[in-house]
Amino acid sequence: MYTITGKVIKGDGYGKKLGFPTVNLDAQIESKALSGVYGGKAILDDVVYKAGIVINDAGRIEAHLIGYSRDAYGREVTLQINKFLREYKKFNTEQKLIAQIKKDLIICSQA
Repeated sequence: MYTITGKVIKGDGYGKKLGFPTVNLDAQIESKALSGVYGGKAILDDVVYKAGIVINDAGRIEAHLIGYSRDAYGREVTLQINKFLREYKKFNTEQKLIAQIKKDLIICSQA
């Protein structure tokens, strides 16, 4: 298990546009070896949520907290990365990306 803690900052809004809002952390991962999509947990305001966690090739970290829909800007979040799901990659269409995110979140919600 790998743990990352950081403050929630404003992202580009792309996850929300796709129907999967995320919290973006003001934290960076320096190792490209950790780039990927993971299942895990997020702790926000002392509440634990199952989460889909993405670390892109640039080390940016964001997570979709399953069941959370409020504003978290400025709050501290701790992510517990538990399970590697797949490599981070770009998709040719938004529809393919949305379909993959749905599959990823099913796995995350069952963990």
